[in-house]
Amino acid sequence: MVAMAQRSFTSVPTSGRRRRTSRRAIDPDTLNRSLGWFSIALGVTEVLAPKALGRAIGVGDHSVAMRVFGMREIAAGLGLLSGRAPATFAMARVAGDVMDLAMLGASLNSPRANPTRIAAAVTAVAGVTALDLYASNLDARAAVRDASADTPLSVSITINSSPEKLYEFWRKFDNLPRFTRHLRAVETIDERTSRWVANGPGNTQVHWKSEIVEDQPNRFISWRTLPNSEVNHRGSVRFEPAPTGRGVVVRVNMHYGRPDGRLTAYAAKLLGAAPEAAIREDLRRFKQLIEAGEIPTTRGQPSGARSLMGKAFRRKLPEERA
Repeated sequence: MVAMAQRSFTSVPTSGRRRRTSRRAIDPDTLNRSLGWFSIALGVTEVLAPKALGRAIGVGDHSVAMRVFGMREIAAGLGLLSGRAPATFAMARVAGDVMDLAMLGASLNSPRANPTRIAAAVTAVAGVTALDLYASNLDARAAVRDASADTPLSVSITINSSPEKLYEFWRKFDNLPRFTRHLRAVETIDERTSRWVANGPGNTQVHWKSEIVEDQPNRFISWRTLPNSEVNHRGSVRFEPAPTGRGVVVRVNMHYGRPDGRLTAYAAKLLGAAPEAAIREDLRRFKQLIEAGEIPTTRGQPSGARSLMGKAFRRKLPEERA
């Protein structure tokens, strides 16, 4: 519910060189403070003058809902101003914006509604939503970058092959995007250093540099990300003969940075960014590629209509990116 949202903020950059320049110029802390104070001012208005605000934006008298939304706005604003888990509170603002838009849409069915004013309010809320999405993206990327790599992860799979073949395939890092869905490209810089590009939420890209810490041919590779990377993790992959005497156990162990805040972690899972599930699926695809020479795909096969959410969050397969 944002009548005050009609006060314009700096617009989110939209394209090309101008977009990259603007992103460098915007300080996330300053943006969060601005949104925090805006949230508090709007929340206080909703709590103290819900009827007047309802008339101003054309929805009529919804005092109880207005006050609830106002308390939510104040809580989100205080959270942003505190500087603790800014990604969580920025995402809370996005969720609140969605609720505001839903209420505005539902209010159109009321006989007391003023469609012209509601349309203006929807436009204002949509603009603030775009800004909140931009801020939450900045905060989420910063949270991932700055999180300490202390969350453990261990995934393994048995593949019917030899340690030599598996090690050789994996050690050529430019092979990894063939079975790792989130990876776009891996560029080898020198014998121990490489540059990685991965898909992030909302068609964004994540970049980092990695160096090999230990390399035992046909047995073990360990790595860690370098400073100034957009993600923070360290890990290893082992190629161990299976206890049954048939095949090789490929075991991936990692410690990665998980952002603070339950809402942030939950949002990452919704976007398919949960590392455990992603790596487990990647290893299954690795097994298919090694054992069968290809990864089965349903591309080109008939299927039912996809939902809007399904289309929005669908990840392109490596063969579709070519």
